Amino acid sequence: MKRFLVTGGAGFIGSAVVRTLICDTSHQVLVVDKLTYAGNLDSLKPVVNNPRYRFERADVADAERMRSIVQAYAPDVIMHLAAESHVDRSIDGPGEFLQTNVVGTYTLLQAALAYWRGLSPGRQAAFRFHHISTDEVFGSLGDEGFFHEDYPYRPSSPYSASKAASDHFVRAWHHTYGLPTLITNCSNNYGPYHFPEKLIPLIILNALEGKSLPVYGKGENIRDWLYVDDHARALILAVEQGRPGETYAIGGHNERRNIDVVHAICTLVDELAPNAVIGPCERLITYVTDRPGHDLRYAIDASKIGRDLGWRPVETFETGLRKTVEWYLTNRNWWERVRSGVYQGERLG
Repeated sequence: MKRFLVTGGAGFIGSAVVRTLICDTSHQVLVVDKLTYAGNLDSLKPVVNNPRYRFERADVADAERMRSIVQAYAPDVIMHLAAESHVDRSIDGPGEFLQTNVVGTYTLLQAALAYWRGLSPGRQAAFRFHHISTDEVFGSLGDEGFFHEDYPYRPSSPYSASKAASDHFVRAWHHTYGLPTLITNCSNNYGPYHFPEKLIPLIILNALEGKSLPVYGKGENIRDWLYVDDHARALILAVEQGRPGETYAIGGHNERRNIDVVHAICTLVDELAPNAVIGPCERLITYVTDRPGHDLRYAIDASKIGRDLGWRPVETFETGLRKTVEWYLTNRNWWERVRSGVYQGERLG
């Protein structure tokens, strides 16, 4: 049994990691989350009564709180998922992304380093700082090729630039100070508990409510989709079995054009929740002005984590998308509470 400190554990990917740790392992978990608009304690309800789960509300950019929390909890593993993550929001307000993603990562690294230096040699060797990042740090692919662990960084949005900077800080703390770090770069996630500003949950909920289904440009942008529970398993595997200093690229092997994703959601909604008044959901598709600097294609070569650690995604895009639509249909209370708050599905960026 290990002690995991998970930052951003009330977010989409973070909560999936926490649920997996509590339900599928014997580890203890402390969630540290600022509870911004995208942090939702409802996403942790399945584990909230487990004695191995704890929660602390704090900002990763608060140096004093981070030092205090890390020293008091004495983790064996820090999984750093706290981040501002939506490209559109980064266009409107890049300062928040710099503060959380860059300053917050630096602050947490400093707290981890001070704590790690005080450990016994055995605990130092076993300690891990795992930084969870994105494939967007690599920029845009052409029609061919894949991102991989040695791909050059070419971030093209304020969000991806902030994540690229945080990746570099993590590597620097490993090479300069010897802190045992790992980095993972993932493709686009989807699945249950996803905040509805992102493409898949936004389209699902708008389709269920008979609202317009906005598609940027002509919908030709391509993403590699990764089911969030598959990603959570990969992250835990990487931090438990990966080597310090390594980077692992994690993808779902599911490249799809945005417009094809929207059509697939429409087909599922029409099957699972037909609406005689609205008719076929595809009637709701509306093409809108593209996002500034919209990268054309992302795709990941995940062969390293498969070869070295034995990870493979369980879900295909078809099985994962069906599970996702079914989850939103049966968990209306979760997303209605979200939609009653700060975000109503409006255009950002």
